[in-house]
Amino acid sequence: MAPKSSSAAAATAHSFNKLLNQPRYSSKSRGNEIDDGTKRLRRMILVEGIPSTDPTLRPRIWKILLRVNEIPTDTYLHYVARGPCEVREKIRNDTFRTLATDRGFKERVREDMLVRLLDAFVWRNHDRAEDQLGFSYVQGMNVLAAPFLYTMPSEIEAFFCFAKFIEEACPLYVQPTLDGVHRGLKLLDRCLQFVDPELYAHLRSKNLSAEIYAFPAVLTLCACTPPLDQVLKLWDFLLAFGVHLNVLCVIAQLLLMRDDLMASSSPMRLLRTFPPLEALPVVGIAVTLVRDLPADLYDELVRHPFEIQNPL
Repeated sequence: MAPKSSSAAAATAHSFNKLLNQPRYSSKSRGNEIDDGTKRLRRMILVEGIPSTDPTLRPRIWKILLRVNEIPTDTYLHYVARGPCEVREKIRNDTFRTLATDRGFKERVREDMLVRLLDAFVWRNHDRAEDQLGFSYVQGMNVLAAPFLYTMPSEIEAFFCFAKFIEEACPLYVQPTLDGVHRGLKLLDRCLQFVDPELYAHLRSKNLSAEIYAFPAVLTLCACTPPLDQVLKLWDFLLAFGVHLNVLCVIAQLLLMRDDLMASSSPMRLLRTFPPLEALPVVGIAVTLVRDLPADLYDELVRHPFEIQNPL
């Protein structure tokens, strides 16, 4: 492999620093500057990854990145004590399928834990009238909860991390219309057309838009693509830098299978089930894509999980 040119290396470094220093973005706080500790965590995640030698590190780092500072046990028990929520049947229709082929997940996370957490989340938001956005249970929320239950030492910690994540990082992904998901899919098409017009044109020639082939990957932030250990590494990156980057991570997966897609007369056969996730190359490609996108398109990408669009 030929060495990178100095200009390409400089561009990659610029992309790297752009991510390290980008402000926090969420539905609650727009553009807050980040502290040095968060910058160090971001650098570690990008350069080294979270060490696997200490199993307590990932849950601690996720709580720092999500700014989950309090775990009020009594509050969670209060929600649980209210019993089944009004959409319990809808929850149970999904929970038994959650990461059903992952033996490690099934051994660590029982279905009743997932049901309880989702019930509690619905109750948490049941009486909240002050927020512009309300929350109930929607499709895909079971899969978004799964990594938290698997990673956190307790169900209660998983609940508060999940709630903070949903309510602040990607609230538009869990509205009844899945508005954020559909916007993410449209942005995926636009970003792919910009970074690889040839691949985009090939897929479109087969009537394939992101809505058709990438819906599960965008809806679940790639948590539906095994193996789970790689999903957790990808989520380290998304929690550190923003869930908007999942769109670029899906594009990265397309680029990793580009040759096969371009050679196929029926690329949907390949896209029906994405290849096993490999977090390191996916993140590496996503970081380079950050530098390539126009500033206005990237800004729209950043804001799509949480910023409500004003109707024209």
